[in-house]
Amino acid sequence: MSVSMNNYLVVTALGADSLNIVSEFTQNLTDCGANILDTRMTNLGSEFAIIALVEGTWGAIAKIETSLPAVEVNLGITTSTKRTTPRSILEHTMSYVIHVVTIDRPCILNNLSRFFSTQDINIEDVSMHPYFANTGTRMISITMHINITTDTHLPTLREQFMIYCDILNLDAGMEPLRD
Repeated sequence: MSVSMNNYLVVTALGADSLNIVSEFTQNLTDCGANILDTRMTNLGSEFAIIALVEGTWGAIAKIETSLPAVEVNLGITTSTKRTTPRSILEHTMSYVIHVVTIDRPCILNNLSRFFSTQDINIEDVSMHPYFANTGTRMISITMHINITTDTHLPTLREQFMIYCDILNLDAGMEPLRD
């Protein structure tokens, strides 16, 4: 007889970057009996940020919630949790990926998100990273995963998006998300 693993918890952590932060943090989740379903972990300045969706029995989830104060002290991090449910399957949608590269300046991400919001398109995931071009200019690379309803006329959306990006001087592309 198997034990149901149908309890879900979002766990976030933020603290100074260290060599062992990922291994120690994930070890705690594993020791509590949870399965990490989805995660994003990254350096943000001198800080390291973790966000994870974990699945486990009711007891495993409760054990994580109880263990986190000690993990905070041991790793010098701040954590938060929120119980959640699995995401509903989005029917009648197509997943697309957006790639944008441009010179860094304020409001780029806000402008892009506002464009998709006005088109009633849901943004699933965003990754944004600065880098320096050979000229020394700071650039921004943005990758977005979006869900487009199947009744959307893709050529029209693609044309509107490319015109919008031209106006903002963004080098951009839009293609189906491939697993």
